[in-house]
Amino acid sequence: MSRGGAGLSCKAILIPLSALVYNVRMKISPAAANVLLANAIARDRTTARRAALVTILQQERYLTREQLIVRVEGILCKGCFGESAWVDIFFRDMQTVKQALKADGYQLAYSRRLKQPGYYLKGQAPVSRSLIAILEGSAAEVDSSQIAILKQLTYNQRFHQGCSISNLARQVVANRIRQRNPQISLAESQRLAIRKGTS
Repeated sequence: MSRGGAGLSCKAILIPLSALVYNVRMKISPAAANVLLANAIARDRTTARRAALVTILQQERYLTREQLIVRVEGILCKGCFGESAWVDIFFRDMQTVKQALKADGYQLAYSRRLKQPGYYLKGQAPVSRSLIAILEGSAAEVDSSQIAILKQLTYNQRFHQGCSISNLARQVVANRIRQRNPQISLAESQRLAIRKGTS
């Protein structure tokens, strides 16, 4: 009787192991992987931090540890690296991010040059194509008469004007978010608007 019981327990162990071997070899489509990743990002702070780091590093160059942390906190929330062991957490995140970028054909490096320190992707242009397109589009819309008016303003006036434009743009985005999702609060819509602006 005991031998029969042992045989049953052995079969019970073998079935999950065979399922595990099958799952390791199973291919997941990119669309399915994106859904799973999005779900993991929404549920897990570590995955969210690492996904944000990958996105930032693909778009921007020569960012120091402190600058990367500020960028990620702008997307997620302040303190998302923790309060005490944040240096170790950042280091572990960057080890995984480096592996992820390598799997995608990128090589993450760190520049120690005085004028251009920080993380960058080897072989990439100093400015990403998407940022170049944004800058070129913005430059094409500049009106010389507007520049002349702007030059007459004091530094404080220009600063306040820039802040008011940013605040207005954020408010417009927050209002659109609330129109699409009337169940969320005003504070949450504003937080999501800030997150959209940094992503």
